[in-house]
Amino acid sequence: MRSPSALVQSQCFLCVLVSVCAPAAVRALPHALPWRVSCPARCACQIRPWFSPDSAHHEAPTVDCNDLLLTRLPAPIPPDTHTLRLQSNLLSEMDAAALRGLPNLTDLDLSQNRFSHVRRIAGGSPLASLQSLHLEENRLSHLPEASFASLPALQELFLSHNNLHSIAPGAFAGLDFLLRLHINNNRLATVDPRWFRALPRLEVLMLGGNPVEALPERGFLALKSLRSLVLGGMGLRGLAEKALEGLDGLESLSFYDNLLTKVPTQALRRVPGLKFLDLNKNRIKLIETGDFRDMIHLKELGLNNMEELVSIEKAALDNLPELTKLEITNNPRLSYIHPEAFLRLSRLESLMLNSNALSALHQRVMLSLPSLQEVSLHSNPLRCDCLFHWAAEEAARPRADKGPPTDAPAPRTVRFIQPQATLCSEPPELRARRVREVSSREMSASCLPMIPVSSLPSYVGVREGSKLVLHCRALADPRPELYWVTPSGLKLGPSRGSPAPCLAPSRGFNHSASTRQSDAPPCSPSKHYRLLPEGTLQINKVTSREAGLYTCVAENALGADTRSVTVGVRSRERKRRKAVAANLSGYPPLGPSVGLEAREVGERYAILSWQSGRNLPSTRLSWQAIYSNSHTPTYSTRVLAGTQSFNLTHLQAETFYRVCLHLGTGEGPKRGSRGPRDARKPQCVSFRTKDGPQSQPSLQLSPEMTSTAVTLLLLAIILLLLAGQVWDSELGEAAGTLHSTILQEVKSPSGLIISQKTERSFRHQPKQNEKLFIYQDF
Repeated sequence: MRSPSALVQSQCFLCVLVSVCAPAAVRALPHALPWRVSCPARCACQIRPWFSPDSAHHEAPTVDCNDLLLTRLPAPIPPDTHTLRLQSNLLSEMDAAALRGLPNLTDLDLSQNRFSHVRRIAGGSPLASLQSLHLEENRLSHLPEASFASLPALQELFLSHNNLHSIAPGAFAGLDFLLRLHINNNRLATVDPRWFRALPRLEVLMLGGNPVEALPERGFLALKSLRSLVLGGMGLRGLAEKALEGLDGLESLSFYDNLLTKVPTQALRRVPGLKFLDLNKNRIKLIETGDFRDMIHLKELGLNNMEELVSIEKAALDNLPELTKLEITNNPRLSYIHPEAFLRLSRLESLMLNSNALSALHQRVMLSLPSLQEVSLHSNPLRCDCLFHWAAEEAARPRADKGPPTDAPAPRTVRFIQPQATLCSEPPELRARRVREVSSREMSASCLPMIPVSSLPSYVGVREGSKLVLHCRALADPRPELYWVTPSGLKLGPSRGSPAPCLAPSRGFNHSASTRQSDAPPCSPSKHYRLLPEGTLQINKVTSREAGLYTCVAENALGADTRSVTVGVRSRERKRRKAVAANLSGYPPLGPSVGLEAREVGERYAILSWQSGRNLPSTRLSWQAIYSNSHTPTYSTRVLAGTQSFNLTHLQAETFYRVCLHLGTGEGPKRGSRGPRDARKPQCVSFRTKDGPQSQPSLQLSPEMTSTAVTLLLLAIILLLLAGQVWDSELGEAAGTLHSTILQEVKSPSGLIISQKTERSFRHQPKQNEKLFIYQDF
């Protein structure tokens, strides 16, 4: 229990603290002084701070009549009133005579009332001093010509959240000093360039929330002073090249929550001074090469909340010397950022990449950002492998160099935002570990390819005659090569110097190294398909023949990964619908038409080939040596989609083998085929490897004699060695007595274990109970 003196001291200290801090806190608050005038009933009359549209501060006599359910203007209103607040009432018209008696009225708030005609507000009476008019959330549906001609000094006009569906071309005539116009969230279906001819000084225009699907070319040409334009939530599907022409002074632009499917690059090039760009919540799938190139004044860019964004391509952001903050967050399918996606971003300090589907951020991305200070990667399925060495614990910490000083720059430490939530998802042994707590030694030196699940859906439906676009991406080290296999079994590989893919015969694989054969035949280009460098497959004018299973394969020297997608083609004709359904119902019976054969057989290898008219991503080969007197194990290997030949190596000479081809449907349609019961039976072939080279005649010994001879020879060598050691020890140390017992144990004809026990340990002798194992392969 505290003593009375201590309690008194604490109370005194509290009183002093309150007496010192309270006045400062009160002064920091916006203050309201009493205004001693005849105030309307239930209203509050005070002197309150007020900020003009150009942010100048004023002490304004204010009459506050908000939320009183008024149906008419209250009286008497003091003639010196500067600000009149009538928000959230039931007003539908104003008393013109009462307004004429307010020569100093500067700010009028009529939001959340019942005005349906704008002429009933001022009633034709000029309000020469009015600078700000709030009409949000009323019932306005049309603005006639010269709607605000009686307000020549107006600088701010708020018309958002009404029912405006039409505006006369000269509705804003007379507003030569207007700086801010808010007409967002109405029912306007078009944007008329004539609206803005009377607004030469307009700086801020809010147009978002209107159902406008397209902007006219040069629609904002008259707005030479515009600095901020908000076009969010309008339903824009695209932007004409000259839609933003004339906005040379525009600094801030927002396309939030539209239907854009690609970055409007050509239109943005017409806005040379842009500093802040918001493309959040659109339907953009790819940030393509050059989309933001040479936007030299851009400081902040937002690419958040895009449901369909999957990839940021090479040099997508190039030469943005003023960019300091980049936000690419909350994109559930974004799984790939090219190692060279960001080029010449010399001032980027903050990179936000959290809440995506990224498995890694390549080290080259970090090296291309010399000024980066912080990065946000939490809430991503991160793979803590070879691509993440830059984020390891010792890489993130500056090293203490004890050697001679060098001119090399000190290692940069990039701060992780929310490091406790930046966790490893793969590999299993590092799962749930914090990335910054994993050492570089725990990460692998190279990485298998992995195609993220989010990059490809399981099913895509397209209309016949439209364009099909399938995106597939993978990161690995060494860099993987991507190709596609069509439903008919064609392999679409990349071709040099042309976007048209190669249609190549399937190449063989070696089961021991899983590498491509170097002597594979060259491929021929295809005009029907288009394969982009990073792995996107495009098909123009899709027909019912293109329906079925497509498989993307990512492969490097370490292995491969595959991901399949079923494509359905919608058609109005019933017959074609049945044909498409047949394509998707399952694979056809795999009978003798597959034609598995041993095309070439050598002493240690066999090249197998087969034919299949379908894309079968779950193909598997199994093989077994056949002996008459023993059972041998069966080996199995997976064959990549589109492969129709395979090179089996490391076989034994003069041996019979049985090889079977298993064609499964592991990633295909779930519906079963209606073929015969044995349609899924494997196709098998038998062959005998060639004889080995004939050896020269020599004395042949039986295995038993050979084993005995080798054993005796080894014993003799060991006894000689021991005798030599004893002789050396007697010469060097006369006072030593050696008592050793040699225990011999022969466990098999091909192995010998010798155990040696000694009572005294010598310098060059084996340790006590040391075992020497000598293996001989016969």
